Amino acid sequence: MSENADPSEVFRQEAGELLEQLEQALLDLERSPADSNLVNTAFRALHTIKGSGAMFGFDQVAAFAHEFESAFDRVRRGEAAPDPELIAIALNAKDFIRQQIEAPDEASAVIGVCILSDLRKLVSGPASVPALAAVAPAPEPALAPAGEHNWRIRARFHRDVLVNGANPLLLLDELRSLGDCRVKVDASPTPPLDEIDPSACYFEWEALLSTLHPRSAIDDVFVFVLGEMELNVEEVESLAFVANKPTEPAVVEPSHEPAAAPDAAKRAGKDAVSKDAATIRVQAERLDEMMDRVGELVIAQARLSQLAAVGAGTKGVAEEIERLTSSLRDAMMGIRMLPIGSLFGRFRRLIHDLSRDLKKEIELIAEGEETELDKTMIERLADPLIHVIRNAADHGLETGEERAAAGKPPVGRIRLIARHAGAEVLITVADDGKGLNTQRIRAKAEENGLIAPGAIVSDGELHQLIFNPGFSTMSQVSSLSGRGVGMDVVRRTIEGMRGAIDIWTEPGKGTSLTLRLPLTLAIIEGLLVRVADTRYVVPLTAVEECVELPADAGSRSKGRSFLNIRGDLVPFLRLRELFAETGDCDLHQKVVIVSHAEMRVGLVVDQIIGSHQTVIKSLSKLHADVPSFSGATILGDGAVALILDVPQLISAGQMREARLNSGRPEAA
Repeated sequence: MSENADPSEVFRQEAGELLEQLEQALLDLERSPADSNLVNTAFRALHTIKGSGAMFGFDQVAAFAHEFESAFDRVRRGEAAPDPELIAIALNAKDFIRQQIEAPDEASAVIGVCILSDLRKLVSGPASVPALAAVAPAPEPALAPAGEHNWRIRARFHRDVLVNGANPLLLLDELRSLGDCRVKVDASPTPPLDEIDPSACYFEWEALLSTLHPRSAIDDVFVFVLGEMELNVEEVESLAFVANKPTEPAVVEPSHEPAAAPDAAKRAGKDAVSKDAATIRVQAERLDEMMDRVGELVIAQARLSQLAAVGAGTKGVAEEIERLTSSLRDAMMGIRMLPIGSLFGRFRRLIHDLSRDLKKEIELIAEGEETELDKTMIERLADPLIHVIRNAADHGLETGEERAAAGKPPVGRIRLIARHAGAEVLITVADDGKGLNTQRIRAKAEENGLIAPGAIVSDGELHQLIFNPGFSTMSQVSSLSGRGVGMDVVRRTIEGMRGAIDIWTEPGKGTSLTLRLPLTLAIIEGLLVRVADTRYVVPLTAVEECVELPADAGSRSKGRSFLNIRGDLVPFLRLRELFAETGDCDLHQKVVIVSHAEMRVGLVVDQIIGSHQTVIKSLSKLHADVPSFSGATILGDGAVALILDVPQLISAGQMREARLNSGRPEAA
């Protein structure tokens, strides 16, 4: 963490991970209610959020988490069953904590009290919840038998307890929440100043506690550090400290008002999390590898400078720098790579909620969660995958009665599969539902004027029409789908990432959508071409082959030219005409055959220069909406080359062909 890192941002990041852990544990608990390890995992996550929230000044979060933890403690003790109704409310409580952290001004205290009230009723029957439960910490409601007990508690922590992340002051504050508590610190074990280890814990504490809670509530306070301390608890008749030292230190009431979280940090908690300030955790081995490469690069650069000074040949050093630069690039890309399982895990909650809303039994199966993808791409994939999964659950999977009639198991399955394929990552969403209704899609396409009645169109082309804006075969609009918006968002997002979508479907068997994505958005392998005096880059993943333009192609009508590629007619576009380039054409022009989805087109260029590793630079805001280009790159000689947007070019070619076929003039 940098010296200027905002403490509240650190808490938000760590709390986000803990909330994900809590959600996964709750979802697993619904399927395995007898698994005590899952209960403890959820309880530990809540406990840590509560303690960290208080330390960093998120008092609302700490208070709500405290009440949530108190209610959930009945589950941990086996006094309440984690049934689906309880899990649903616990998930709502988790969502409320996230809102308190990310958008505190929108987190209504009334909603928080209602959630806690419902949770309390489920674990212990109807009971009142303090009106300020979601606003300020309050003593835990009496869950123990009536009658106060007095306890003397002595706590001696191991020296390395602070290094391991525990905070004795937080534990003592939690002890105070159980009742009337007085604490005395014994600092006598502290060594002389010159022998003190600043990371060691030398103090010992004695506390006198009067509480309605049972002895087990005291043990719960220290449950996660029992292996790192000596704890002695005994019941006494009066709350009086026993003089067991020659000189008793004064009674000190430990306080940990968040000095580490000043007012500025508290105010920052009211702001939404900035996406630009997002961070990722990196394995130390990857950083070590990158540092090794940087060190070698510095040495090679020094050699190059020395050789240049004496006028010696530099070819060998240049090759060494090229190797190191390539290695450093790969190491840097590795730092940005994250396992896609971090994304897949989010959809378990989505499936849980869809199953409840649609009244369908749905099982999510994830495969290839270890597949790594660029962090930026993982973030951009969340929304399109949500739309695809919702469509699969709503449109694809049948109801229980329909599945039984079709001889299928009652539980519908949605599979999320990720795998590498060459320079691409393939992400597939597959269901075992009824499949796409090709005839209904065709009828809707004809009704909307997307295809002419009776036109010969392949099933694959028909299936791609579901991504058109406003296209839907649903007769009624539901709260989940039916407006024809979601799949259009999916296509635009995937194409914006230079990806493509493949569809497979079989009636009665199911449907699968495969998203084909490049490994990274920062660097691609490209084919460098020249048109007149301008150079362009064609993404290599879209290139099928290169052929020479036939000599008689120039005599054919503009826009209607086709090449015969092993029996298949492939239309081609002259980039000179498309980009209004001037000057004489080369005598022997070349055609780069590119493909997208199931469509192919040829791009006529003057020269194919060769493969080129392209570092993508985004276009400026002024040029961001210019069609046919997805970005730019800087070549070795300092010149700028535009990167061609293959899907846009294919779309432009189809539009030109449609205009010519309809007899309308070409646009200038």
